[in-house]
Amino acid sequence: MAGGLLDQLSVSRETIERLKIYESVLKKWNSKINLISRHSVPDIWNRHIIDSVQVFRCVPTPDHWVDLGSGGGLPGLIVGIMASVENPDTRVTLIESDQRKAAFLRTAARECGANIEVISKRIESCSPQQAGVLSARALADLSKLLEFSEQHLDPNGIAVFPKGANWKKEVDNAQQRWRFDLEAITSLTEPDAVLLRIEGVARV
Repeated sequence: MAGGLLDQLSVSRETIERLKIYESVLKKWNSKINLISRHSVPDIWNRHIIDSVQVFRCVPTPDHWVDLGSGGGLPGLIVGIMASVENPDTRVTLIESDQRKAAFLRTAARECGANIEVISKRIESCSPQQAGVLSARALADLSKLLEFSEQHLDPNGIAVFPKGANWKKEVDNAQQRWRFDLEAITSLTEPDAVLLRIEGVARV
């Protein structure tokens, strides 16, 4: 467990205990359904948990946080755990169309004491969520994520999308169809990766 980064991100002992429960539940379910790649399990704290904690830390905590394609709960369930401890009034909604993954999210949230809502539908078929913050990890390219933002992000909201080394190419492609204000924040867990912090999404 990467204690130095957890300290840097100001993660409390109570939150760390809940994150340990999440780790245990994730490993148990991952042997049955594919939530994270098996080769990443030994490095679960750096690759997945801390990577998601930094998403929570890079924006102000909103009234309503929506995570798209939540899968194994990254970053959405981590956001829910953090918010439950630090900002209990924040609504956290996870959208995941796969019924088995949605069942995992509900189980893990209950065991971790995270107050979240899981919507088990396709993103496109959900009613507009008016999210103050919208997140998605390893879900789609940036152009597609901006389509989802148009549907589910409040006009004054912020989108946060972790992206890998090819993020500049995704931004260039997206700018052919979309206007947006962008801040690229270097990832603490992977030097070539970034968190794209996006506001003011509009079609060109």
